[in-house]
This record gives sequence, structure tokens and C-alpha cells, in this order.
Amino acid sequence: MQNYHWYSQLKKPKWAPPSWLFGPVWSVLYVLIFISFGKVFLLAYRGQLPFIIILPFILNLIFNLAFTPLEFRLKNNFLAALDVLLVLGTLIWAMIVIFPYAPWITYFQIPYLIWVSFATTLQLKVTWLNR
Repeated sequence: MQNYHWYSQLKKPKWAPPSWLFGPVWSVLYVLIFISFGKVFLLAYRGQLPFIIILPFILNLIFNLAFTPLEFRLKNNFLAALDVLLVLGTLIWAMIVIFPYAPWITYFQIPYLIWVSFATTLQLKVTWLNR
């Protein structure tokens, strides 16, 4: 509750979505991530993908999971902004490298890419407004 209060007090752009929207959006995205990333890790486990192909997927998960502690536990907008840029970068990298092996996985990431692009823009704006 204290973390919610902290975040609610931050300056945000007028176009920021309401807080309640983030939960449902991420719930849908995590299903897509679980299915597609799960397939990548299964292919890697079977020896059908080299490590360099799964590396951006691993890094993306790490950076994705790091965002909430950085933003809400540490209350550090700068580190959260840096992290969300890494989420976006590793997602684009992952989409590019998996395409020759399984194009459907790249297409499955499009909603995630759209949301992370929006979230990156929002986080950068929140960071700037609260510097």
C-alpha cells in the first residue's frame, strides 16, 4: 500500500493510463510470454537452438522481473527507466533472432512489443517529470 501511495504521488503525463489497467494487460502478456518463451526454452533444451538465440529471451525475463523491485521497492525511477529500456532492447533482439527458426514466436511478441514500447515511453516521461 505504501508503494502504491508513493507511485500515485508521482507526476505523470496526462496520457498515462489508470493504474488498474496494468494488471489485466500484464496478465494477458504473461500468458503470451509463457507460451512463446516456453517454446524457445523447449527448443533450446532439445538442442534445436543455439545459446545465442535464447540469450535475449533469458535477459528479457531477468530485466522484466527486475522492473517492479526497482520501481516500487527501491522507488528509483532512473533505474526503472534504464531497466525498461533493456526490456525493450532485449525483446527486439529476441524477436529478430528467433524469426528464422520460428516466425510465429516473433508475431506472438507483437502485443508485448507494443505494450513495452508504450511502457518505456511512459517510464521515461515519469522519470523526466520527477527528476
